[in-house]
Amino acid sequence: MLGPGLITGASDDDPSGIGTYSQVGAQFGFGMLWTMLFTFPLMVCVQLICARIGRVTGEGIAGNLRRHFSPRILFPIVTMLLLANTLNIAADLGAMGSALQLLAGGPAMVYTAFFAILSLVLQVFVPYSRYVRILKWLSMALFAYVAAALSLTIPWREVAMRTLVPDISFKSEYVTAVVAIFGTTISPYLFFWQASQEVEDQEAAPAEQPLIRAPKQAPAEFFRISTDTYIGMGISNLVAFFIILTTAITLHAHGINNIDTAAQAAAALRPIAGRFAFAVFSLGIIGTGLLAVPVLAGSAAYGVAEAMRWKFGMERRLGQATQFYGVIAAAMLVGLAMNFIGIDPIRALFWTAVINGVVAVPLIVVIMLMASRRRVMRQFVVSGYLRWMGWMTAGVMTASVIAMFAL
Repeated sequence: MLGPGLITGASDDDPSGIGTYSQVGAQFGFGMLWTMLFTFPLMVCVQLICARIGRVTGEGIAGNLRRHFSPRILFPIVTMLLLANTLNIAADLGAMGSALQLLAGGPAMVYTAFFAILSLVLQVFVPYSRYVRILKWLSMALFAYVAAALSLTIPWREVAMRTLVPDISFKSEYVTAVVAIFGTTISPYLFFWQASQEVEDQEAAPAEQPLIRAPKQAPAEFFRISTDTYIGMGISNLVAFFIILTTAITLHAHGINNIDTAAQAAAALRPIAGRFAFAVFSLGIIGTGLLAVPVLAGSAAYGVAEAMRWKFGMERRLGQATQFYGVIAAAMLVGLAMNFIGIDPIRALFWTAVINGVVAVPLIVVIMLMASRRRVMRQFVVSGYLRWMGWMTAGVMTASVIAMFAL
């Protein structure tokens, strides 16, 4: 029953996200653990709605934007998605290369190139029905961070108190960190990926059709989507919780408050937490990167291909969807090139967070309008708690963007 939701949630804890959570744990200790509880229902709600849009209509987010909204909305959103994802790929590939260098020595750039080529080859030449199994197993790499945390002595009473009764501050650095977590946790590429993967799964199953044409399939499919999404997002936030916890117990407690990348966090852990925590943390960066980089490249390709009305889908052969795979290759290779031309990965991550935060606000609003219209969803328009939570998420993200620019 687990598929698009599991992979989407797992890919949210990519090396860039690990770097953000590590920085938050190092800087604020247990002071940000509450955000994992707060963002969980918001994240679940948006991803549930995106998954339903894909499964009901048989088209992804960009396809529905093209069909039901103005090109003046569609093309700026898809362009910013492609830009943000490419920057994120660059940062993730660099973090993976650095992590392997920490473990094995040798040239980080060679490792970075190896991971880029490996991910590209798997996406282009392995059919979706087989490749998705690889992605599911790679999601298990996330539990490396749970193992790393459990290898340490954890003050569970204090952790519980700081999580459930947070000491919230309105200092600029604290608000900035909260905004960073929102931008890392609720990202546009996740919206596009899960909706498009629902379409891929439906097309790969001969007996299944879009729910607007086969409404009798809806109860079973909505139950599957809910189970998949709750578990996927739950794992995502649980792992993020343990990353913050690990760095709070080790780095923050020893006065190391400034961590810019996931690889720096792993290196700093070694003298404090021991080789086991260091090795597990580093291996987790590589495993999550191998999962997240294809999701970043794939979600960009889905968005561009649907916007341009190209043939797309990872179940298709290269010759059947050349332009779709061309976008994947371009995003991957440009991201790789950024690591060789001296672009500062920290600055790239900053601008990625800015773009994701800006794009997420109008995109969530458009998604909610789309999911509420009968001409799009027919009898499956979202209602009740999903509708209220969706608009609440839009409000929270709007406030985060305003705070980002105000600071």
